[in-house]
Amino acid sequence: MNATDRTPADLLSSALAADPGRPLVTFYDDATGERVELSVATFANWVAKTANLLQDELSAEPGDRVALLLPAHWQTAVWLLACASVGVLADVDGQPGAADLVVSGPDTLEAARACSGPRVALALRPLGGRFPQTPEGFVDYAVEVPGQGDRFVPYAPVDPEEPALIVAGREFSAAEVVERARAEASGLGLIGPGSRILSGLPYDTWEGLNAGLYGPLATGGSVVLCRNLERLGDEALDKRVESERVTAIAR
Repeated sequence: MNATDRTPADLLSSALAADPGRPLVTFYDDATGERVELSVATFANWVAKTANLLQDELSAEPGDRVALLLPAHWQTAVWLLACASVGVLADVDGQPGAADLVVSGPDTLEAARACSGPRVALALRPLGGRFPQTPEGFVDYAVEVPGQGDRFVPYAPVDPEEPALIVAGREFSAAEVVERARAEASGLGLIGPGSRILSGLPYDTWEGLNAGLYGPLATGGSVVLCRNLERLGDEALDKRVESERVTAIAR
């Protein structure tokens, strides 16, 4: 990773330049049996499309607050990096009524209606599938994102010192996210390129976000992100650790 990287978006750009074909996020949902693997290039493409959606279609600007009502999921990771790319404040499990824009999974749509700004709904279905019928008052992410551009350029440069993330009541600037991810990486067992962490932690704490996204991104590693991991028995978990070549575990 580049020592001059100051934002999570910088980290992704460096990862893309270094080795675009390597795995970055491998996602399992042990309630549905879903498995998705995204290379750095594929992940970055989703981030670019989502950032273009945010900036162009939803008119998000640096400093706007985006409430993310989403579980630990590969699409949540995409949204976190898209927010970082545009320079908006990603408020994880934040209050929709206080947000300029809300992004909601299928289980939090009613709460999300408290947002008076744009509302985006994610079905969180396998292969990024859309809702059978778009929820009233929302745009369906899976319908809107495919047509967005594959390259993203922010209208205004992202200031690393501006607020970028709120999780569990704690606010971080973009630079603080990068610095803390780097500082805590070795404690997670992320010791450099090739490190591969399996995380069953939710995304509603810094620890979950760091193990499940920022830490691997900051160190040239990758993550096996597991939703509903409690449904997996010990023997099956051991097999996953072996088959996915996991070098560290956070659960």
